[in-house]
Amino acid sequence: MAAFLYKTGKFSYRCRWWVTVLWAGLLVTAGLLASRADAAPPNDFSVPGTEAQEAYDLLEQRFPEIKADGATARVVFKADDGKVTAPDQKQAIEDAVRALGEAPQVERVTDPFKTGSVSKDGTTAYAQVSYGVTVTELADTSREALTDTVEEMRSPGLTVEAGGNAVSEKAAGGHSSEAIGLAVAAVVLVITFGALIAAGLPLLTALLGVGIATSAIKALAAPLDLGGTTSVLASMLGLAVGIDYALFVVSRYRDELARGRSREDAAAHAVGTAGSAVVFAGLTVVIALAALPVVGIPVLSQMGLAAAGTVALAVLIAVTLIPALLGIAGKRVKPARPRRRERRTGDAPSGAESRPGLGVRWVRFITRRPLAVLLLGTTALITVAVPAASLELGLPGDESKPTSTTQRRAYDLLADGFGPGFNGPLTAVVRADDGGDAQAAARDAATRINDTDGVATVTPPRFNDTKDTAVLTVVPTTAPGSEETSDLVHTLRAPETEGEDAEVLIAGTTAMNIDVSQKLADALLPYIALVVGLAFLLLIAVFRSILVPLKAALGFLLSITAGLGAVVAVFQWGWLGALFGVEVPGPVMSIMPIFMVGVVFGLAMDYEVFLVTRMRESYVAHRQPLRAVVSGFRHSARVVAAAAMIMIAVFAGFMGSNEQMVKTIGFGLAIAVLFDAFVVRMTLVPAVLALLGHRAWRLPRWLDRWVPHVDVEGENLQTSEPARAEAAPTDTGRPDSVEVPAEPFEVR
Repeated sequence: MAAFLYKTGKFSYRCRWWVTVLWAGLLVTAGLLASRADAAPPNDFSVPGTEAQEAYDLLEQRFPEIKADGATARVVFKADDGKVTAPDQKQAIEDAVRALGEAPQVERVTDPFKTGSVSKDGTTAYAQVSYGVTVTELADTSREALTDTVEEMRSPGLTVEAGGNAVSEKAAGGHSSEAIGLAVAAVVLVITFGALIAAGLPLLTALLGVGIATSAIKALAAPLDLGGTTSVLASMLGLAVGIDYALFVVSRYRDELARGRSREDAAAHAVGTAGSAVVFAGLTVVIALAALPVVGIPVLSQMGLAAAGTVALAVLIAVTLIPALLGIAGKRVKPARPRRRERRTGDAPSGAESRPGLGVRWVRFITRRPLAVLLLGTTALITVAVPAASLELGLPGDESKPTSTTQRRAYDLLADGFGPGFNGPLTAVVRADDGGDAQAAARDAATRINDTDGVATVTPPRFNDTKDTAVLTVVPTTAPGSEETSDLVHTLRAPETEGEDAEVLIAGTTAMNIDVSQKLADALLPYIALVVGLAFLLLIAVFRSILVPLKAALGFLLSITAGLGAVVAVFQWGWLGALFGVEVPGPVMSIMPIFMVGVVFGLAMDYEVFLVTRMRESYVAHRQPLRAVVSGFRHSARVVAAAAMIMIAVFAGFMGSNEQMVKTIGFGLAIAVLFDAFVVRMTLVPAVLALLGHRAWRLPRWLDRWVPHVDVEGENLQTSEPARAEAAPTDTGRPDSVEVPAEPFEVR
């Protein structure tokens, strides 16, 4: 692997203009294809294999006019003084209903005074707005018309609010989170490299890779039936790993220059060594993302596969375009400079010892007392992970939005006027068996459901044209996200609720949320086992060890459970809620654990490979375990810390959103990366390797014969050119910074 990538890097450096033009041509071609492509189809939010989805499919087949997946809105009216049935209030509401019906894409608007949609105390009423399209097909003009009508109808005596999936808040700041992330990345890269040119290369190549990937996804959306959200994860991860991979290669290139290599040879060695680590780090990320189809949710499968392709593209850019751009930049990319504290060489007094940098002092501290550090770090992560045992999954609705939003205010008005369960009605679909009496079955089902504890009301059955299927609306007595409502759904789905000649299917938003949460919870452990298992096998080949991959997998499990524990404590229990803007604690978004595992696992393995390959490289050269740990940490910790800080800043930027769902994602990913990079990889990993010593790098003989030798650390490159590999700096006047003395690092 290292030899092949060495040749690739040298070829790219020599043919730098051709390689650069090729990648620029790919970007232009992908952009042109995307600009001429048909619009992406609506997202497929179906969840095959669930009862709610089966009910929706049946409704679409036998009640096409209902449009179970159509966009809807509820406009709520509340009389501040008196009742909504007063002549002036009633006239204002009827005018609002008329205006709502004239908006684009609206199919039907109900009049609350004709449908009886007025609360018992007469203070609250609502109009149901149904659109002829799905929520993904709803035009911005339709959303704006709804919002404008609500604004116009508000008056000192009448409160008007709107909720439902057709209502959307205007995104404040647009792509502000991405802009903040890029700004932080630029600052961190400049600090890391100390030069604008070297810092700009990772940003430039990452943006180019994301541009090609998103354009390709858009061009292929119609032929491959890819939804509009397919590129979301691809953009986020493509930017993340694109910066990381380029950062690692450029940093190694500058180290090779400092060792006295020519620029061409330095680029080739950087790709042969750091590029090998990039390839295998990228493979672990691809494994995590390509395994998302095991969850069985189409939209997640599309996002995972598209993101996997984007990561593969980032790897190709790192090992081809980066050396080409380094060749074009020439002497404007300088050799790595020794840290300021390490420059005291010839001018130091006799017997004086230069003071090592912070990274070396930190790893020396760890390797001198590894057991204490390991126990303390592990105990801290386990403590933070304890709340994860109480994890409750759900899909947050309008009740989780800030009180400043119209959706939340509409939710509260409906709950006050019609009861807490009114915001989450259930849909019971009664399907008669062959030859069965659907009308009798529907009446019996309505009676049984109405007699069930936790049911407030049941509407009369509504039959389709062939009279073989009926629909009933069931309003619970409890709130949609409550445990009592979840228990009610399971009770209504019990076999005793059905008659002998009919099948009762329970659907609705609340039921679908329960089904999705259960499906994702059931898929979480198999997904983790598949991803970690495949990556474990891959890392055995990378490090030619069993203990190192095992340590990497266990470290990831520690960081991901600690991250989930922090999410539960803040967003489910409400701890420090005021600090993070959590107004209403509740169940964690059901997609969050799977999403965190996929993203954080990929980044964790990036940091693991980047850090430990330099340690193994030193161990292969000198066979001194402690020296290898310190040397590898010295040369890679700065890059890993920079990459982690960039990711934490990018993810933390999402915490400024008003949407609790987005806020949860940002917090969860940021805290998990923080734990993994700085606690697991840069603290526990050196401690474990110091304790294991030579055993960390051993592979059983019987297994050694079967594991392919991939040479990630570039051992073949070093042995083929020993003189050049060990050459001292010839033109920089700086000390060789590759290795450090072994004596001070004995374990005590």
